[in-house]
Amino acid sequence: MFRMLPKRWCGRAAFFFCFLSVYSAVASSKPAGWKVHLQPARLVNGAPVLFQVTPPFPLKSLSGTWFDHQVFFWSSGDSWYGLAGVSLDSKPGVYTLDLRGVTGKGSVIKFQSQISVGKARYPHVKVTVPTKFIQPNPEELKEIAADKVLKQEVFAHVGGDRLWSGDFLPPVTARVSDVFGTTRTFNRQVEGVHQGLDYAVPQGTPVQAINRGTVLLAQPLYFEGGCVILDHGQGLLSIYMHLSKIEVKAGDLIAGRAKIGLSGGTGRATGPHLHVAARWQGVYVDPAQLLAMRVP
Repeated sequence: MFRMLPKRWCGRAAFFFCFLSVYSAVASSKPAGWKVHLQPARLVNGAPVLFQVTPPFPLKSLSGTWFDHQVFFWSSGDSWYGLAGVSLDSKPGVYTLDLRGVTGKGSVIKFQSQISVGKARYPHVKVTVPTKFIQPNPEELKEIAADKVLKQEVFAHVGGDRLWSGDFLPPVTARVSDVFGTTRTFNRQVEGVHQGLDYAVPQGTPVQAINRGTVLLAQPLYFEGGCVILDHGQGLLSIYMHLSKIEVKAGDLIAGRAKIGLSGGTGRATGPHLHVAARWQGVYVDPAQLLAMRVP
């Protein structure tokens, strides 16, 4: 038999059920069960990173922010993947990956993952190059200034669509002669940081694109020599320097492993070799680690 509660209990019951409703709403805004994995597992300054995010429920879309840059995610199976990078200038510490997911019903779910970044140890070498590359004359300075403006325009481009697919592959099959992050002293005077990967290849070796992309630039530059820059989409660029011959033109959409030119020793180079760089949204990252990633 049902009995009515006394009036003094009615207010308490209403408060209790109201409290439960508020608690439930707050709890649902902080979903548990998110999983975030990294490639490489240990991040350092100068490293690219592939985030693998597995949410606790299906999402229609996922976006992220890392070091104040947008991270574009794509789905594969139950997980979402996004490529990003850590600047060489980044100090060791814990940094936040902000994630924003949208469910099939249009609800917005936010999540944060705290990620540790360590400090890498990069080598130092001394290099001798022709004097003009450290003491250019007035005409050469004009050429350098024009190149700088051109590169700034190219590097400002951030393509929205992801053009690459699967793993990134080496542009040549050869020994690595210098690694990313090396501090170089040129002719005992000028210091610079090596922001790419050098392959010891002879003059005229075919050079291939590391993945599918659009040609943004294909021409000689003062320091870079014969230079090709590919846009792989979502802020990822690959750069190929010191080419003796360029076999693509700006605007071309080329497949991964497509031939882009021949290696050489043009520009500021001590001899024939291939220099390859990778750049994510204005940040140079280690190409060797990008090539080592397993990308779905």
